[in-house]
Amino acid sequence: MNTLVVLDGYTLNPGDLSWDAWRRFGALTLYDRTPDELIIKRAENADWLLTNKTPLTAETLAKLPKLKYIGVLATGVNVVDVEAAKARGIIVTNVPGYGPDSVAQMTMAHLLHHCNRVALHDTAVHQGQWQGDFSFTLAPLTALSNKVMGLVGYGAIAQSVATMAEAFGMQVVIYTPNEKHELPNGRQWLPLAQLLAQSDVVSLHCPLTAQNSQFINAQTLAKMKSTAMLINTARGGLVDEVALAKALELGQLAGAGLDVLSEEPPAPDNPLLAAPNCSITPHNAWATVDARARLMAIAEQNLAAFIEGKDCHRV
Repeated sequence: MNTLVVLDGYTLNPGDLSWDAWRRFGALTLYDRTPDELIIKRAENADWLLTNKTPLTAETLAKLPKLKYIGVLATGVNVVDVEAAKARGIIVTNVPGYGPDSVAQMTMAHLLHHCNRVALHDTAVHQGQWQGDFSFTLAPLTALSNKVMGLVGYGAIAQSVATMAEAFGMQVVIYTPNEKHELPNGRQWLPLAQLLAQSDVVSLHCPLTAQNSQFINAQTLAKMKSTAMLINTARGGLVDEVALAKALELGQLAGAGLDVLSEEPPAPDNPLLAAPNCSITPHNAWATVDARARLMAIAEQNLAAFIEGKDCHRV
């Protein structure tokens, strides 16, 4: 009987989904989390291995001679040394496109959090501050209609954000390294400098590469409107966090909404934790029940295809 080991299943399934369908593949061993020092011990007898963020380095793979398959329970595969796996004949798969609408929804959630100040006013009401007048505001409220949404990147998530933004009456502009000539009516491609200067909201939806690491920095932030907002649901490394915190502290930027940071969880001295008008969520934009169920189903299909000798999202 083949052995399937899940090294860190908790984030995908904290208990509201089921692993039962996976038992048809063989003996299933589930771990919520696996610290680095236990990876080899827990994986040494696995024929098939599932990981989300538990790293599988070349050194680790060399100590797993039985291993034939690694299923990454995410889109990004940077946790696996893919070249080392290939050299050892280990197939690696990932799960793309399982939740673009969920990440887009979080983008809009951060935006609305800042525009409508729901949390601020909800707290005030519960504290008894709603007295006398029929209405009150503790901070300016912002309408999205006729504002400009600037998208850096134009994959599935960004396209979903564009649709949502347009539903709020926003104008959508886009930057990608290669100019987009065929866009839906109303959407426009702009060079990055122009997009930063014209946008009321800049939302990042691009992969992290050596070329764009910390491209949101003091220089690029200075190109943005002081009334603008930055949203990042892509990768924390796209942003120079010290520069962003300083821009928020000095009022050079109106706000930031972040679902990702350069270090996750953040160190206690991360400057963004104390920065004003900065909302931070714990990298869970992807984690709606619906998206996680789709991710699990696609990952299961990947392993089934591998067993049948077919390719399915092979990296």
